[in-house]
Amino acid sequence: MGEDKFAHKSGRKRNGMSRKAEQGGHGFDGSNTHKNTFWMMDGGTLNSNKKFSNNKSTSTPQTSLIRKQVDPETTKYFTEISNLFESDEVDFEERSIICGNALEEAVGKEFELATDYIISHTMQSLLEGCKVDDLCNFLYGCANQFPSIAMDRSGSHVAETAIKSLSMHLQDEDVHGLVEDTLTAICKEIVANPLDVMCNCHGSHVLRSLLHLCKGVRPESSEFHTRKSSTVLAERLNVKAPRYNGDGEFHTGRGFPEILKFLVSGLLKGARKNARILQVDQYSSLVIQTILKLLVGQDDELRHIIPILLGCSEKDVVEGNYVQISVVPDVVDLMKETAFSHLMEVILEVAPENLFNELVTKVFQKSLFELSSHPCGNFAVQALISHIRSKDQMELVWSEIGTKVRDLLEMGKSGVVASLIATSQRLQTHEQKCCEALVRAVCSTDESPRCIVPRILFLDRYFSCEDKVKWNFPCGVKIPVMGSLILQAVFRYQTELIQPFITSLTSMEDNHILEVAKDSSGARVIEALLNSDASAKLKRRLVMKLRGHFGELAMQSSGSFTVEKCYDASNMSLREAIVSELVVVKSDLSKTKQGPHLLRKLDVEGFASRPDQWRSRQASRESAYKEFHDTFGSDKSKSLKTGGFLADSSKQKSHPKDVKTMRQEIEHFTTSGVPFLSMSGNMGKSEKGKHSDKKYTRASTDNDISETKTKSSKRKRNKDQSKNAAAGKRKQKI
Repeated sequence: MGEDKFAHKSGRKRNGMSRKAEQGGHGFDGSNTHKNTFWMMDGGTLNSNKKFSNNKSTSTPQTSLIRKQVDPETTKYFTEISNLFESDEVDFEERSIICGNALEEAVGKEFELATDYIISHTMQSLLEGCKVDDLCNFLYGCANQFPSIAMDRSGSHVAETAIKSLSMHLQDEDVHGLVEDTLTAICKEIVANPLDVMCNCHGSHVLRSLLHLCKGVRPESSEFHTRKSSTVLAERLNVKAPRYNGDGEFHTGRGFPEILKFLVSGLLKGARKNARILQVDQYSSLVIQTILKLLVGQDDELRHIIPILLGCSEKDVVEGNYVQISVVPDVVDLMKETAFSHLMEVILEVAPENLFNELVTKVFQKSLFELSSHPCGNFAVQALISHIRSKDQMELVWSEIGTKVRDLLEMGKSGVVASLIATSQRLQTHEQKCCEALVRAVCSTDESPRCIVPRILFLDRYFSCEDKVKWNFPCGVKIPVMGSLILQAVFRYQTELIQPFITSLTSMEDNHILEVAKDSSGARVIEALLNSDASAKLKRRLVMKLRGHFGELAMQSSGSFTVEKCYDASNMSLREAIVSELVVVKSDLSKTKQGPHLLRKLDVEGFASRPDQWRSRQASRESAYKEFHDTFGSDKSKSLKTGGFLADSSKQKSHPKDVKTMRQEIEHFTTSGVPFLSMSGNMGKSEKGKHSDKKYTRASTDNDISETKTKSSKRKRNKDQSKNAAAGKRKQKI
């Protein structure tokens, strides 16, 4: 990557876009942006209000870099290019040439141009539209200033754009070496003084992008820098399957493993000398979190890095003893800091099993309730509970906070309780204890269980009420998400464990049930009960409370899902009542986003035009569902009492794909008037029937081939026996 890399550009200037043609030109002389002669770059400033920032040993070096004013001639040149691009008069090929010429003119002025508030936008356009060799030449030329560019408010966007453009060539083998050399030059400059970039708000973001690029992940990939808190929470509460696995679906190219190793090693050198800064600074914490996630699956590396991040001495870290007891009090205190609390969440997510076990028994044991009560520490406890891997670990956690469920709810730490419930369900342990503790937390022994669900839905309002006995359901108030999530987790338990919760919800006042159904968070609770193992009779009791309001609910995007669940859980008469209400609002419902699907699923048009045929089709489907479950259902499902349309069919969770396929087939054949499981004579009348015929034909062909082989084998054996008999006779004659 020497001067030869620039030699090929000498004959490339075209279209009059060389700055040499603009001698004597004037730029933004009157612009306020360019009146200041010098700009000062400040990097590596730490948050002064951090708990540990007063320690003199943790002060970070600050670097200052003077940026000269962009000369008017250069300003005018890049302004003309910007105006040309905005005119949309340049085709793709010509644009690439212009970008290359402009980037050549930027040689030696990369820092000034990239950090200029106005010209930086033009630089981004150039880096997006240039060829890969021009891009690499630009980055290689400003590699020694790349950290300063990355730490600038405007320059960071230019650096991000360059990294994003490089990521587009991850799968291009022809330029892999060129990109690798460029990244090597940049990373060498960063690791020379990594703390400044890591602790800078702009530099931290650029650095995370660079780490992902080295790993082989494009910026467009889902959850590129970090996942939303709502996504993490959904995964922890078993509402959503984990998507981030570090070494799997996010990879779109081969990456640069050696450069990544070099960059990570250089960045973590600061962790040894300035561990305190990296532990409490929010921007460096984000960088380290990214590193840990990118190293998922590399257990040896994680077992080496994590103890250092906890403050352990590297020489004292040995296999089987990764966390020294001496650092435990300090780590517990650090988890009460915002940045380190987030970092600990990721550590718990990625830690190898033996290291995770030490974190549980050495760091968290005997401190669980203390941390659970803290505004920051409780998030680390939530992460710990969500990732525990054995029943013994669950028993340890339960012994410290299982009896403090009410205390945690009173303090507003409902996330810890929700994580506890979800993990007990995942590990199938302590389910009954969790249910009993939750009931005791909101309902005394002399109170009716009907108050349980309303109080959980409005946890904060209930526990902040001075006279809890007189507390009533607050109509017209939005339901908080956490109470809804707790109840959704509870209704995934077995029916015999959650009878108080089922009784409470099904015995609520009709107007309160309607309030819950109209709220997006509350509707999920009703749907959770309708999806649970509760009996069909109890489900229908809940559905009955919403009669007269299905049209109103269907008009809401969240309520339409509730209407569909109510329909699936109903018998014939209730289904007819639901569809009758939708007929009234059919015209308005069809104009909504969710309306067409609901109208089609419930066949509202068919009911409105031919109600008798609609009832006949519904009866056929009910009969088909029953026949299917009688034939293929488990012994448990056969013994269950089923209501209309097998309202409890949702219990058969062991074969969800089979049930879904069965439903689709029944929908098809009942619509066409062909009885399910009695259609072998009419299979050719539909596309599915044709596929089925092919299957039968293939099976019969296989049988014919098998029979043919058997007959051929028999003929061969008979022929061999005849030959042997004839040979024996010849021997006897001889």
